[in-house]
Amino acid sequence: MNSELHQEQKRVDCVMETITKDINRLEEETSRRKNEVVQIRRHFWDEVKVNTDTFDDYLETIIGLRQEAQALSVSQSSHRYASKRLSTLRRMQEIPYFGRIDFIEEGTSMQEKIYIGISSLSDSDGENFLIYDWRAPISSVYYDYQPGPAKYETPGGIIQGSLEKKWQYLIRKGVLQSMFDTSLTIGDEILQQVLGKGTDKKMHNIVATIQQEQNRIIRHDHGRLLIVHGAAGSGKTSAAMQRIAFLLYKYRGRLNADQIILFSPNTMFNSYVSNVLPELGEENMQQVTFQEYLDHRLSKKFQVENPFEQLEYVLTADNTPSYRSRVASIRFKASTHFFEAIQAYGKSLETSGMQFKDIHFRGKPIVTAQQMEERFYSHDTSLRFHNRLEKLKDWLLKKMSEVKRTEWMKPWVQEEIELLSNDAYHKAHRYLAEKRGFNEETMADYEVEHDALARLIVQQKWKPLRKQIRVFRFVDIKGMYKQLFADPKQMKQWIEGEVPTSLSTICQLTQEMLDKDILFYEDATPFLFLKELIQGFQTNSAIKHLVVDEAQDYSPFQFEFLKRLFPAARMTVLGDFNQAIFAHASEMVDFNTLTNLYGPEDTEVINIARSYRSTKPIIEFTRRLVPNGERIIPFEREGDRPSLKQLVNHEELHSYIASKVADLRGNGYHSIAIICKSAEESLRAYEALSSIDEIKLLKSSSIEYEQGVVVIPTYLSKGIEFDAVIIYDASAHVYGDESLRRVFYTACTRAMHDLQLYSVGEPSPFLQNALEEGFIQA
Repeated sequence: MNSELHQEQKRVDCVMETITKDINRLEEETSRRKNEVVQIRRHFWDEVKVNTDTFDDYLETIIGLRQEAQALSVSQSSHRYASKRLSTLRRMQEIPYFGRIDFIEEGTSMQEKIYIGISSLSDSDGENFLIYDWRAPISSVYYDYQPGPAKYETPGGIIQGSLEKKWQYLIRKGVLQSMFDTSLTIGDEILQQVLGKGTDKKMHNIVATIQQEQNRIIRHDHGRLLIVHGAAGSGKTSAAMQRIAFLLYKYRGRLNADQIILFSPNTMFNSYVSNVLPELGEENMQQVTFQEYLDHRLSKKFQVENPFEQLEYVLTADNTPSYRSRVASIRFKASTHFFEAIQAYGKSLETSGMQFKDIHFRGKPIVTAQQMEERFYSHDTSLRFHNRLEKLKDWLLKKMSEVKRTEWMKPWVQEEIELLSNDAYHKAHRYLAEKRGFNEETMADYEVEHDALARLIVQQKWKPLRKQIRVFRFVDIKGMYKQLFADPKQMKQWIEGEVPTSLSTICQLTQEMLDKDILFYEDATPFLFLKELIQGFQTNSAIKHLVVDEAQDYSPFQFEFLKRLFPAARMTVLGDFNQAIFAHASEMVDFNTLTNLYGPEDTEVINIARSYRSTKPIIEFTRRLVPNGERIIPFEREGDRPSLKQLVNHEELHSYIASKVADLRGNGYHSIAIICKSAEESLRAYEALSSIDEIKLLKSSSIEYEQGVVVIPTYLSKGIEFDAVIIYDASAHVYGDESLRRVFYTACTRAMHDLQLYSVGEPSPFLQNALEEGFIQA
């Protein structure tokens, strides 16, 4: 083995030498290209002779401009490519490659050694690959097979062959620290080492440890919708990030990072995953939360509740009078039944029910809502709904022009002229002079005509009104959404399926909020959907791929909306129903609902049951918290059993937590989370534990995930992992209701190495099975 290590180290030295040469060459090239770009920009106009006297001169000028712009574009592209490659090579200096397969292609007798890393590398002649990119077709053999018959798919067809051996390497900065023949060793040695380490404030790529089921997710490439249902800690998000890198590699030239959107659970999560793609030499895709999209579309008109405010209400307001009605409302408005009801309501508006707003100018109505309604339902009724609205808009603009023609003669215009400041007058003078054909030299000779100035003032005052008409502000969407809830009996005609028993209360509550210009989170997407049905969808066909993480937090309604919003996009959806903590969760008993989105023939569901995040004892405990937990398979990584400490009061609780944090820090843990049920409980805990050095409180508004000791509500901890987790109060008083089982499970599954639960009084009933079976130390 030592001689083999020696030989492999010699190869590493050779590869490192090639990387260093390439880096030196590219450093020189990027510097040269950068100077080229600067010089072209600086002397752009020096190289172009601008002459528009004749058509030939004008044509010569255009050609000159185009040539200079093209030269600038080529230099910028070359600089960008060289910089990107340089960045990748510098990362390869740290870890040039991590794996090797010895492969014999069918029909040949020669064994080829394929070394695999984060990017490809050729020898100095460019004839032979020293390293293959992990996304290359042949690299899939490394992830998918053990020694024996193997195959991989290429654009030219399937290549069959035999995998003779598979090796894992641990190389750091040019030194081969160890290598494993995985056909001889048991388990994944590199994976054991990676999982045994502490967490970081950023998620990292997993190319060296991709498992077979994760590789299937990454390289999946057919159909419109891929649904990944995986246990907590199964690597769903990591695989999704690698999947984006794979798609950018496979479709380079046809797909770029700007055409991919990741819908993430919160802004803090965006920070957490922002490192993965740059590590692989790719640009980050667009990252947004669904709430940010809603705010962008609605916050100018409404105070829009966010999902965390909704969840905080559900977790803390269970003693309020309207609680049950509100929860029923959340579930109803998340359903496909409500989606279909709004579609049916929208269809009914073709014959009656459209509401409009009077158009006023200077406090006086120009066109009334009643006139618009009469016009809409009496003219062009054979046209499609949206076309009828366009016709109404054109009619309104024409009416506006008619009114504007006489407005300039009214007394208010003269008053405006007299009140003009010197600056405003000079701007008007310049505008009117240029309109009359005067230039810089002759402008002083122009005398402002009173009528022209009057018309200009009317035009300026008229502009905002015309703009509002062009974007359909005369349509009363709020009035029509409110009208939907005006009469529960009438509403029933649009609902297919079971009608909520508390429909009357739901209708009343919705109307009360709309009167206050407040949109509950459960109303935001339906409101937007109705708006789009009426005014026409603001679709985005430039987006080619959507990744939706924590999909169990989205309602069927929201998925239907996303489908219409991004009609050209394929979708990768990741989730774990056991972590479905939002109030609408009962509407998505599983992900079968989603298969209806594009149909079974265009949808694939991949289930991953093995969990890698936590030690085996932690997973053995957490899988007993949820139904069907026996399906979750723990990765063989040893550690201590979770422990439960029952306490008398909160003073004792805070004392024990402070002591436990000190112990955990002493054990070298860098990220320690004290997880509370809600933001309300988190604030109380943070204030009580403020004596702990550098303790931080994470809120829904937190932009960046921070390491250290953090106090965090359950719903913000989703998707993030910590070295150690302390469940602040796992008592029956806090986690007693069955609806909180998944919330509790989510909190416990954040722990990688150490899990401590405290209970002020009787422990939660969720712990009963684990206590009886001895999977938690009490």
